[in-house]
Amino acid sequence: MTTITTDRLRDELLALLDGVGAHMTFEEAVADFPNDAINAFPSNVEYTPWHLLEHLRITQADILDYIVNRDYVEIEWPADYWPSRDAVATPDQFTATIEAFLSDRSALRDIVADPATDLFAVIPGTPAHTILREVRVVGDHNAYHTGEFAVLRQIMSTWPAGRAR
Repeated sequence: MTTITTDRLRDELLALLDGVGAHMTFEEAVADFPNDAINAFPSNVEYTPWHLLEHLRITQADILDYIVNRDYVEIEWPADYWPSRDAVATPDQFTATIEAFLSDRSALRDIVADPATDLFAVIPGTPAHTILREVRVVGDHNAYHTGEFAVLRQIMSTWPAGRAR
């Protein structure tokens, strides 16, 4: 690929990670979330808003580890990707989940933005997985669950009053 084409691909991957374009950003989805709803189970949903954000954090952290750690140890699906159903978070833990998610996303952005990163190179020790593949997977996963979090907010009536739809 030419440098111009690779730069364009990097820009598109960064936009995907940031959730811009056709998606609500992660930051918009979690803004001003009420503390009293962090551990609430919406009707007909098996997890809380914090469980969902913690799942996003764990999954993204796992994929980042998969990319950068040559001693990566696979975690068990689905048990290790979700907190237990009875796990609860304090407001500080909720905030820590968000901050850790943003920090890991920033690390992924740094990898993608680095011109020295070969997006097409196979990650050593993987079944032909590339950084391009992994970033696409994490971006898609984040977009899906960010949208899901926004829907949870809608059905739980946790959006701030007067928020434009």
